[in-house]
Amino acid sequence: MEQSTIPDAPEDEFWTDVPRGTLAKLKRYAQLLAEWNAKFNLVAESTLPDVWTRHFLDSAQLMKYIPDTAKSIADIGSGAGFPGLVLSIMGAPNVRLIESTGKKVNFLHAVIDELKLDAKVHKCRVESMENFKVDVVTARALAPLKDALKLAKPLMKKDSLCLMLKGEKAPAELTESAKYWTFDCETIPSLSNRSGIVLIIRNLSANDANRHPRRQPV
Repeated sequence: MEQSTIPDAPEDEFWTDVPRGTLAKLKRYAQLLAEWNAKFNLVAESTLPDVWTRHFLDSAQLMKYIPDTAKSIADIGSGAGFPGLVLSIMGAPNVRLIESTGKKVNFLHAVIDELKLDAKVHKCRVESMENFKVDVVTARALAPLKDALKLAKPLMKKDSLCLMLKGEKAPAELTESAKYWTFDCETIPSLSNRSGIVLIIRNLSANDANRHPRRQPV
C-alpha cells in the first residue's frame, strides 16, 4: 500500500507558537504513523493528509487545560497515541498510555523510543489498572461518556480532572451521564472540529443509581 504524504505543520496561529523542536517531533511521529499504518491500519488512511488538524491539533488543544501542578497523566484507550502521545511531545509530564491492542502497543513503544518521550505504555485494559492514580485522565473517541467516566474514575484522585474529546453527541451524552454520575463540567468548542467539544470534568462521583444498579429481571 502506498504511504500518504505527510505535510508540514500549517502556518496558522496555533502552530506558529509551538517550538521548532516540538514540530519536528510531531512531523516524525506523523511519518512513523504513515509507515506503520500502511501495514497495520492504525487509523483511517483518509485522515493522514489532514493529520495536523484531525489528529495533532485535536489532541494538542488539551495541553492548555492540564494544570501546571499535574505530575501524571493517564490516556485511556490510547490507540495510535491520540491524545496521549501528542501531549507528551508537547511537554506533558509522565504520560501513561493504556492500550490493549498489540499492534498499537508496539507502535506506541516505537514512537516513544525514537523520540525519547517521558511516556510509558501499559498493555492492558483500563479495568485491570489497580492502585494507580493520576492527576489528569484523557480520552478520545473511547466510549459513550457514561462508560468512559466509569473507566476513568478508578484512576482519579480527589482533585483529579478528566479531559474528554467529544463530538456532536456530547450534549446528549452529558444528559445520559448525569443519571449515573455527579460532576462539574466545563464545555469548550473544539479548535479542530466545528461539531467537536472539549469536556473538562471535575469532582466526579457515582450517584446512588450507579453505585447500586437495579438487577434486571431474568
